[in-house]
Amino acid sequence: MLRTPGAWTFLLPGFAARQPFAMLTIGIVLLVQHTTDSYGTAGAVAAVTGVSMALFAPQGGKLADRYGQRAVLVPGVLIHTASAAALIALALAGAPVWALFAAALPTGASVPQVGPMVRARWASLLGSRGSSSLLPTAAAFESVTDELTFVIGPVVATALCAGIHPAAGLAAEATLTLVGGVLFAAQRATEPRSGRHDRADGSTAPRTSALSVPGVRVLAVALLGIGSVFGGMQVSLTAFAEEIGAPGVNGLLYGVFAAGNMLAGIVCGTLAWKTGPRRRLLIGYAALTLAASVLWTAHSAPLLAGLGLLVGLCIAPALITSYTLVESLVPASARTEAFTWLTGAVALGQAAAVTAAGQLADAHGARAGFIVPIAGTALALATLVALRARLSPTASGRVAARGKSHRASVTVD
Repeated sequence: MLRTPGAWTFLLPGFAARQPFAMLTIGIVLLVQHTTDSYGTAGAVAAVTGVSMALFAPQGGKLADRYGQRAVLVPGVLIHTASAAALIALALAGAPVWALFAAALPTGASVPQVGPMVRARWASLLGSRGSSSLLPTAAAFESVTDELTFVIGPVVATALCAGIHPAAGLAAEATLTLVGGVLFAAQRATEPRSGRHDRADGSTAPRTSALSVPGVRVLAVALLGIGSVFGGMQVSLTAFAEEIGAPGVNGLLYGVFAAGNMLAGIVCGTLAWKTGPRRRLLIGYAALTLAASVLWTAHSAPLLAGLGLLVGLCIAPALITSYTLVESLVPASARTEAFTWLTGAVALGQAAAVTAAGQLADAHGARAGFIVPIAGTALALATLVALRARLSPTASGRVAARGKSHRASVTVD
């Protein structure tokens, strides 16, 4: 897969541009908690950012499908950098919470969706070269890349905030977003064709919203649960490290959790699966729910690190399979939008979890925050089991005929 011509031209700048995504929430939490001395307030500000990103990211993906990635990415990174700088200035100046919310809104709305854009480039590049069999490998590779950023990002952000200044983590996030985003946008050769040139004759194909596909809606709900794990872990691990008097261990604990996800992603990418993706998703999500249910029992950092590693190992199979299913559910003209709906669902779940876990940690201690991943994954698993039939590619394209007395021929798999 990595020998595909043109792949490295977008992979390297894409890695730099998506690194800030893993630094944003923890950077905001550490900065606002320092200036307000409240995990609840810090979680609420971070949640505004996450909700804003979840609402606006799919619209950005839709625009990228229609007008091209570069047309959306360049103004987005400029707005994000300016908004993050304003949030830093307001927090350090002791501004009221409503002002922090006002700055957090555009900061989240303008987060560049580089991960979905990279996935769309893989789909376009491999599909055009007749290498669609490598798409599951590409999905696994992207999950590994995402988790590598979640191994590095929180550790770097925590180290910068603890060793240099509480605002250093968010400042580094904004800088990397600007530099990496501009470099990624400059790679025009691998950019997928925009919706304005969907057909060979240059005409525009009919536009289809990815959210109109039932399977995409089910996957979005499933990824809300995964987002609840990310958000709940970020706040609860930070509170736990403070509670035991070792704030510097927070980045290490979260890094171990993300490392488990990355290792599982590598394994998933190298296996030749004999079971279908829908079944793999159900099994993987059940394992994730079971693993998350024991987080609250941890009483020490080594035990929490081990449990976090176990949870991380269970995330990758569910996450990778979700993105793989999108390839069979959504047409190419709506693929970036579909990926951003899933990414936005993770962000929305993360935002809700950050808020809830922050409130629980303030009121009942760090361990209470781990209730959030348990509840989020259990609810999402119940939805997957109930609506699993909608994850079949044929379900989204099935048309019911009325008033017909004859049988239409069908292809049976």
